[in-house]
Amino acid sequence: MDLFEYANSLNFGEVHFKTDAATGLQAIVAIHNLKQGPAIGGCRFIEYPSTAEATRDALRLGRGMTYKAAISNLPHGGGKAVIMRPKNLGAEQRERLFEEFGRFVDSLGGRYITCEDSGTNVNDINVAHRFTDHVLGYDPDAGSSGDPSPVTAYGVRRGIEAAVKFKLGRDSLEGVHIAVQGLGAVGFCLARELHELGATLTVADINPAAVERGVNELGATAVSVDAIHTVDCDIYAPCALGGAINDTTLAGLQCKIVAGAANNQLLENRHGEELHRRGILYAPDYAINAGGLINVAQEYVGYDRERAMAKTSEIYETMLAIFDRAGSEDLPTDVIADRIVEEKIFGKALR
Repeated sequence: MDLFEYANSLNFGEVHFKTDAATGLQAIVAIHNLKQGPAIGGCRFIEYPSTAEATRDALRLGRGMTYKAAISNLPHGGGKAVIMRPKNLGAEQRERLFEEFGRFVDSLGGRYITCEDSGTNVNDINVAHRFTDHVLGYDPDAGSSGDPSPVTAYGVRRGIEAAVKFKLGRDSLEGVHIAVQGLGAVGFCLARELHELGATLTVADINPAAVERGVNELGATAVSVDAIHTVDCDIYAPCALGGAINDTTLAGLQCKIVAGAANNQLLENRHGEELHRRGILYAPDYAINAGGLINVAQEYVGYDRERAMAKTSEIYETMLAIFDRAGSEDLPTDVIADRIVEEKIFGKALR
């Protein structure tokens, strides 16, 4: 499937490309849908093997942001930015890249509002903010909400609590065994919250220092990144990049629930069907990890931390509603989540 066909299959609106020889910027902004309001979505800054791969990532992530906003009842559409990270990047070049990226975002006239994502940080967003007002999650000293990772983690924790209630019939995470894949900004915040609530943790990350921190600070058991999905546990929590549920990992799963912070956890729709067939409860990623978006959307109208946290806490009820409907209709939870969104945006389910 070529890129235009792929974009059409996701019901895309518009895709913008920006290249700048002076800074080396190669950026893509994928604006999926504006029916509910201006699009909000983070800027991903990682290395990609090709422009086609970067574009596909932007498209899939942008679509996910539309669905994330709609399932959370936010007055926004969805979009995503991707910057292809150069090799051997220095601090000066990085700053110049994000200056030019800020100009790129500004040229879109507010249809797309950027914030942090994988590979970016508050300083990057601060730099972009010098050249556009269409930015959220910059330095709190300048009136913003800062790093949304802790709020994202809190929302995922609330979603995990809902999954435990639905699947295990328990109101507490005490003694629940959770295997966390990925201890980055969100993953570690989540693991810390789970630890504080009495969960037993097994962890893995490509960064040995992150794993060591998890072991030392949270009493976690460490396993390799290749083995984390095979841990005999109550919950497998993917918190790294997408595609964690695929043909290879599905064969090794020994959990009752899949619920984590990563975007695009299902490599293909059929993997959600297989989880359903096997009786493994799946927490649809864009519903459970919406806390970061909820946080910056609150910033868009005037930041109030208490309101952001209260709205994020509602992820518990959102997840239970998805689980209940999936059970009554005997359909995969990701299908039900999509239908809830599509009925709202398009007036009908698309699958």
